[in-house]
Amino acid sequence: MKRHIYLVLAIALVISKISTAQDTKPVQFNFTAKAINNTTVQLTVAAKISKGSQLFSTKKSNADDAFVSALTLNTTAKPLAIVKDTVTENGTLQLVKSTDSTVYKLYSDSVSFIYSIHIKADSAFTLKGTFAALLKKGDEFPSEEEKFSVQVEVANKATSSDKSELAGKSLWQIFLWCFAAGLGAVFTPCVFPLIPVTVSFFLKNVKSKMQGIVNASWYSLSILFIYVIPTLILTKIFGDKIMYQISTHPFTNMTFFAIFVVFGISLLGGFELSLPNSWANKADQNAAKNFRGIFFMALTLVIVSFSCTGPIVGALLGETTKQGNSAAPVIGMLGFGVGLGLPFTLFAFFPSMLQSLPKSGGWLNSVKVVFGFIELALAMKFFSSVDLIYHWHLLNRDVFLSIWIILFALMGLYLIGKLKFSHDSDLKFISVPRLFFAIAAFSFTVYMIPGLWGASLQPLSGIIPPATTQDFNLDNLKFSIGSSKTATLPANANTSSAQPPKKYTDKLHVPFGLTAYFDLDEGMAAAKALHKPVMLDFTGHSCQNCRKMEEEVWRNPDVLKRIKENFVLVSLYVDESTELPTAEQYTNNKGDKIVTVGDKNLDYEIAKFNLNAQPLYMFLDLNGNPLNEKKYSYDSDVQKFINHLDAVKAAFDKQP
Repeated sequence: MKRHIYLVLAIALVISKISTAQDTKPVQFNFTAKAINNTTVQLTVAAKISKGSQLFSTKKSNADDAFVSALTLNTTAKPLAIVKDTVTENGTLQLVKSTDSTVYKLYSDSVSFIYSIHIKADSAFTLKGTFAALLKKGDEFPSEEEKFSVQVEVANKATSSDKSELAGKSLWQIFLWCFAAGLGAVFTPCVFPLIPVTVSFFLKNVKSKMQGIVNASWYSLSILFIYVIPTLILTKIFGDKIMYQISTHPFTNMTFFAIFVVFGISLLGGFELSLPNSWANKADQNAAKNFRGIFFMALTLVIVSFSCTGPIVGALLGETTKQGNSAAPVIGMLGFGVGLGLPFTLFAFFPSMLQSLPKSGGWLNSVKVVFGFIELALAMKFFSSVDLIYHWHLLNRDVFLSIWIILFALMGLYLIGKLKFSHDSDLKFISVPRLFFAIAAFSFTVYMIPGLWGASLQPLSGIIPPATTQDFNLDNLKFSIGSSKTATLPANANTSSAQPPKKYTDKLHVPFGLTAYFDLDEGMAAAKALHKPVMLDFTGHSCQNCRKMEEEVWRNPDVLKRIKENFVLVSLYVDESTELPTAEQYTNNKGDKIVTVGDKNLDYEIAKFNLNAQPLYMFLDLNGNPLNEKKYSYDSDVQKFINHLDAVKAAFDKQP
């Protein structure tokens, strides 16, 4: 029994010695680092202070204050810089006044110092440095230095995985969507009549059926290469942003507007578009020269059919380049090329199927005219993007809808035989399919009419101009009544310093009576004054999904209430053409000259979040750090967005 007592006493004595030894160190430190994105690392210095000691804050009471703890980084291995004025201290701060009236900022129990550090690194590295701790123990001011070394995984992996997750979910959808568009293009009046002629050529001018199948297969592959290779080369030479820049550039949109108008008039019978004779002769000369000749035949098809396929290709490129993934337009053109070329190979394998194809005739001419109306309507979409970017106000929402209403009403009249063009034959009766297409055209026309008075028209929200461009809008009355230009203020808000938005408010607007800042610095200043988190809305004039998100999700009363009351909304247009003041223009770390407001906002999005997709919703605390790492993009699930807003607000409320 005595042995057991002695053993227990010995263990207690050892524990006591260990505890005493640990207590001799006035402060115990723990260092952790986490990559926020590919340019920012968050370093946390957690300090546990022993009884009888107090640790000085890292923040000075005044410019001459020497009683502070400080962090020093070893910058020899990697370029590093602590972001000024962003050190967050989580702990119970005590203000102690000395005999000479000096005020000391002290922590007595535990505290965490959180630093935001700018980095320039493309791979994992070790963050090294020293934390100089200044202490107060009675009337003495001892100090000690704690060296640290922590491994940092650069956020490229994390952010790129987010990015690939965002885009990867849709890559197969993009392929299938573009594949379906390619199949649909086969039945356009520019391609359909060429199928029997082309397949017959391959099967009749060869020594064996297998050779004909091989030639037809190469023909299909050539079509695929013609669509994919130029897109791939542009992406590889000019980088990930080139296709996005091409699709959103005003020059590109104006070019497509002109092409669609010309092709639309041609399809309506205004004039005939054809290849120059020299091109046609060149194609005929090469047609018999094996694979090279077959490639020229495929090129001829692509050029000849462009009046029908061009609008489809343009629309597909415009959509796929906004997915935030440079592979999206390549995958899109791959799907379109497969869809357009596959039928030629299938008919070569099964030539008997050619007999089941409907014969060309008057119906094909009717299809051409319908395509003409559709191309004129789509032309308005491209002109609208330019109109919004340059703020011309030539094609506001009501004007746009008026044009569409007239075009689709005329299409309906044409389908029932009340409108006839010079190259049309007499319509003795209306077939059932034609009647149903006419009903669809008239129904669509009637559906759009309430939009002239402000009806939301949600299915068209990604195509038509935003409601903010419409002067007479009855729908907006319910949002404007009772709204004001200042956000709802919490009890602890500093109302004297909360300024309303000023920059770019004469050009940029948000719907539903919301108040938004269009400059990040203005928004951050308002957030600090109102003590609210920032909701970053990366958007664009030519962004269809941005308008759809606003109409389908933001419009919901529960979402609208949360955005108004819980956040400071900062809408950053990545394609805004307004030129920055000369003093604010700069060259980024990639050597690109940042000249316009849109350039600046897009550069910030890519540098901060490693993504260039729109819409993108990110949420920042008062120090400009993300409250949540999720890159929230277009998602029509209202409840999901509400849950995300609540989670972000809860994370903000937990901060001191």
